[in-house]
Amino acid sequence: MTERPTAQEKAETLAWLRRISGDLATTTLRRLEESLTWYSEMPPGRRSAVGLVAQAGISAFIDWYDDPTSTPWIAADIFASAPRELLRSISLTQTLQLIRVTVETTEERVSGRGGGLRESMLLYSREVAFAAADVYARAAEARGLWDARLEALVVDSILTGEADEELPSRIAALGWHGHGEVAVLVGTTPPQLDVDQLRRTARKLGVDVLIGVQGSRLVLVIGRAEWGREDLEQLAFSEIATRLEPGFGSGHLVLGPTAPALLDAGLSARAALAGFAVAKSWRHAPRPVDADDLLPERALAGDPLAKATLIERIYRPLQAHSTDLVTTLWSYLDNGRSLEATARELFVHPNTVRYRLKRVSDVIGWDATGPREALILQTALILGSIGSDVARRRAAGVRRG
Repeated sequence: MTERPTAQEKAETLAWLRRISGDLATTTLRRLEESLTWYSEMPPGRRSAVGLVAQAGISAFIDWYDDPTSTPWIAADIFASAPRELLRSISLTQTLQLIRVTVETTEERVSGRGGGLRESMLLYSREVAFAAADVYARAAEARGLWDARLEALVVDSILTGEADEELPSRIAALGWHGHGEVAVLVGTTPPQLDVDQLRRTARKLGVDVLIGVQGSRLVLVIGRAEWGREDLEQLAFSEIATRLEPGFGSGHLVLGPTAPALLDAGLSARAALAGFAVAKSWRHAPRPVDADDLLPERALAGDPLAKATLIERIYRPLQAHSTDLVTTLWSYLDNGRSLEATARELFVHPNTVRYRLKRVSDVIGWDATGPREALILQTALILGSIGSDVARRRAAGVRRG
């Protein structure tokens, strides 16, 4: 063990340290510029701020050598001299490099003053390194909490459709890598939500995600990401939802329709939320299930978007294409999907009915011969018929007026 210096020796050493502190700071800054490329390439303002931190470290060491019990507040003072933007622009690794160069330069200068001073330098440098790690850990924690709050705000804005001119800047602040198409996935929050695992899975699939937790409901806004490699197969959103499914809790999982861009994701979000609210009414609903596969349940629950979708995507295209298709579909559904019964009612051959049903499928993409799709088509016909009657009554009222 190094012998403790006497009071007189310590006083002489302190006086000497204070005399050389200015020269030591100058030598340290020159050494930083020579040995650290990132320091020499920094703008003058930031380089000056780094120099202030180094000088504060030398001054703080002298104060600490005088009174080692002052370690906590002296270590904090070193980094208090750094502007907030400096902490953002210099990594923890670079900060530790700064400490190492400063300590090495100081050690070289004090090497002839006895082992006690060198040992004090080693102890002090350890305290400063721990203090640096603590500063960066607190900054990272604060940034993480801020990002989580900002992400929740962005997701809430998308869900409510209350996008404003500030939304793009908020999305950019989150580091969103998505571009082009997006879709919203809604499910239940698991007891132990692993946000990092969800993000890792999404990245492997070539997408980015915004994550929002609303009580028992977990919402993911999924966007195709700029980091997607050319050799990575571009998966359909339904397949992506299936791969992300393990990150959700038990219960229903509903995928909204594809939107062209993030700012248009409100429609996908509203459809997914409406589908999630009624998914339990479909006994054998798959997991995940498309929100558009729940159109009948959503329409019965009063969802105006589902009603409009059924009319716009089924009733009106069929009516515009051929009244025979609408009539045949009505009859086929009313007769329990029986070809023979439909043919007798319409006075045509069953093959004619079969041909017309195929034409229905070609026009709108739904197959009336399946029980689930038959429910969707019948709901669309009912809503379209009601809408047509309302429109006729309004037109008649206008003419009478």
